[in-house]
Amino acid sequence: MSALVASLLEKIETRRARTGVVGLGYVGLPLAVELANAGFHTTGIDLDARKVQAVTQGESYIPDVATAHVRALRDAGKLDATSDFSVVRDLDTINICVPTPLRKTKDPDMSYVVSAVEAIAEHLHPGLLVVLESTTYPGTTDELVQPLLEAKGLKAGIDFFLAFSPERVDPGNPTFQTHNVPKVVGGVTPDCLRLASALYGTAITSIVPVSSTRVAEMVKLLENTFRAVNIGLVNELALMCDRMNINVWEVVAAAGTKPFGFMAFYPGPGLGGHCIPIDPLYLSWKAKQSGFDPRFIELAGHINGAMPHYVVEKVAEALNTKRKSINGSNILLAGVAYKRDIDDMRESPALDVMGLLHARGAVVSYVDPYVPEVHGAHWSGKTDVKSVEAGPGSFGRYDCIVIITDHAAFDYEAMVAEADLIVDTRNAIPTSAPHVFKLGAPRPEGQPRDMAAV
Repeated sequence: MSALVASLLEKIETRRARTGVVGLGYVGLPLAVELANAGFHTTGIDLDARKVQAVTQGESYIPDVATAHVRALRDAGKLDATSDFSVVRDLDTINICVPTPLRKTKDPDMSYVVSAVEAIAEHLHPGLLVVLESTTYPGTTDELVQPLLEAKGLKAGIDFFLAFSPERVDPGNPTFQTHNVPKVVGGVTPDCLRLASALYGTAITSIVPVSSTRVAEMVKLLENTFRAVNIGLVNELALMCDRMNINVWEVVAAAGTKPFGFMAFYPGPGLGGHCIPIDPLYLSWKAKQSGFDPRFIELAGHINGAMPHYVVEKVAEALNTKRKSINGSNILLAGVAYKRDIDDMRESPALDVMGLLHARGAVVSYVDPYVPEVHGAHWSGKTDVKSVEAGPGSFGRYDCIVIITDHAAFDYEAMVAEADLIVDTRNAIPTSAPHVFKLGAPRPEGQPRDMAAV
């Protein structure tokens, strides 16, 4: 064991290491809090001055992280934040948790990773452990990050240490959070793996070491591609059940009683969030770079991507029973966040549904207790839209209510009692009613099967 490895390992074990986290979003802030909670002095780095100010003032802007927890760590001198990358000179470890979106051409946009790594490289020093957590394609750590860090002469595994550990954050999950989700870790060298595992082992209950950074990178893509493909399967089943006059929700519930060989996935209006809609495309892009055609993955993406169009056709079908068209109808979307009880609307299918309805002439409003405003840049309507005050006593104002996100705060009984029409894409209303149309289920009783949508 080299002197640098022994020194950093001893600092980690005694909590004398100064840790840093680049990117204070849904991944970075919870990680920074856990490292600080484990006893390290942790510095968050983010170019967003609002996030830096919030942490400095002891405030949390992430629902899964309590403000009281952030304030206690700040008051104890364990957590601070800055936009100045020069602090890297004083750090012993740094985790990179920046976004990895897709370009309009559906290929990986690595600009955030490159910017963060280049900023770290300016202050790279012997003994520093760098861990990339941003979801990306296999080969990113050794093909992209390592050369950028080695550009000035220091060598990974000898002078500094480099690893990859995929984030596994599930926003809004009350059971599994950063500290108790097993952490997969892959290092460029065995020493890199040992140090990264030691760091995470101080704050996370279970560490899963793998043989390389490429394996660790592929693990994350498999996890979310698995989900995307199975959601694509059940979405296709929902379309099939719609044609065959079968309730897909009943089918899935009954199949879920099998104690082995089946895992329940549920249909919906489309994929949302930063990971599931994007990660399969990262894998598909990398596969094509290797000369492999990932047809299965891309088919699932095609099915999932078409679900907002199916939802709009379901709205047209429902309105047609009242001799109305989408054009001119007053439509309320219930929920625009990509999943229930959170404020994250990244890649939310609600934005596509909103745009498609708007393009067909609907007067579209939305209500979401977690998302007060949708900015024009986030949907095809190009105008800022604020959440309306909609609740018991007001649901009857709309020609149709479309449940996109099944927030627990919504009063579904009042919706059923007051609304003229409801299109439920989440099975939020488990009972049947003559004016409630469900994704992947037979038309309500009394509605003819052959009625064409307008």
